[in-house]
Amino acid sequence: MPLGLPASHIEAFLEDLRGAGYAERTIRKKRSVVTAFTRWTKRERIALDRLGDCDIAAFVKRSSETPAERVQFEMAALRPLLEYLRAKSVVVLPLTPIDASPADELNKRYLDYLRHDRGLAENSLRVYGPLVRDFLASQMAGGSGLSPGSFDALTIRRYLLARSVDRSAESSRLLATALRSLCHFLFLRGDTLVDLAVSVPPVRTWRQSSLPALLSPEEVERVLDSTDRSTSRGCRDYAILLLLARLGLRAGEIASLELGDLLWRSGEIVVHGKGRMVEHLPLLSDVGEALAGYLREARASASRRVFVRLLAPRVGLAGPAAIDHIVRLAFRRAGVCPASRGAAHLFRHSLATRMIRHGASMAEIGEVLRHRSPNSTAIYAKVSFEALRGVARPWPVTGGAR
Repeated sequence: MPLGLPASHIEAFLEDLRGAGYAERTIRKKRSVVTAFTRWTKRERIALDRLGDCDIAAFVKRSSETPAERVQFEMAALRPLLEYLRAKSVVVLPLTPIDASPADELNKRYLDYLRHDRGLAENSLRVYGPLVRDFLASQMAGGSGLSPGSFDALTIRRYLLARSVDRSAESSRLLATALRSLCHFLFLRGDTLVDLAVSVPPVRTWRQSSLPALLSPEEVERVLDSTDRSTSRGCRDYAILLLLARLGLRAGEIASLELGDLLWRSGEIVVHGKGRMVEHLPLLSDVGEALAGYLREARASASRRVFVRLLAPRVGLAGPAAIDHIVRLAFRRAGVCPASRGAAHLFRHSLATRMIRHGASMAEIGEVLRHRSPNSTAIYAKVSFEALRGVARPWPVTGGAR
């Protein structure tokens, strides 16, 4: 393998930076760093396909007199270069060559099982992964703890009970579900002789025990009106807020939208929902106008994702949390203070409530929200008190109803 980085790779990498929205001045500075790095790798006789994070660390620390700000800039320039080379299969080493603990390795295999065998979405893996990792780390700490084959029902129950003390009922239910799933995985792998999933006690949570948090129609419009559409940020955020308010999309569905999902000719939007479901929704006129305005006037990026960062690198937003942050800022501008943690999801609840109060059936609401189970829609029946009064039967009293 040749030493140093060929000029063709350097130019292609810098062109990627241009596509990500970096200014020419910044690109010139990064070119200088990359050029110095490739000269250094030649002197050190480091083969191109063996480049790794340790080589970047050695390069930026080559002089003890280098200012900290310069070290940070060089790291920021070279890490994306390494990622680019790996994406092009020029460098084949793992991104962070560290020795994983037995717990980390087992957790990785478990997540691969959920991803490939069970078909779970990445958002679900982000929920279950940390729960299972914490359990495995607590039982297999330092490599001297229990092996998976030593797990038993008492160990799992004690852990669940101890961790449920300061958790909500819903959080404890998720932990129990994660442990049950892990136990089944260990049984399938042959790590345990019996499936310990049956030993994980259920956590009681009462379905529909409370009303869904809502925004009034007036609050929804205030939030939309609070966005300054004369700015790039405002154009982007307004389109996001309309997708939430008018179509009831989930935050993750909005973050993952790609340009090819906008079917302008047929007036549809393709939504990649939970459980890898792909569905077509009508592209309402005001939503379509907001999206077109954002794409035409305020979005300068080569990314295929619809919603991108405002500053370089102009890549897709970093998932549901980024959408939720945009919504919370809009709430603050509008003076709306909802008592709910899932800011973006409030629009979904509010849309369903508005529909039922205008006479929509549960089936129609479930179709709009793309619920796979009628039980998911049933909670919205509780918000239409007038409709419930209309179907309530009179209380029987002596002498007939009064």
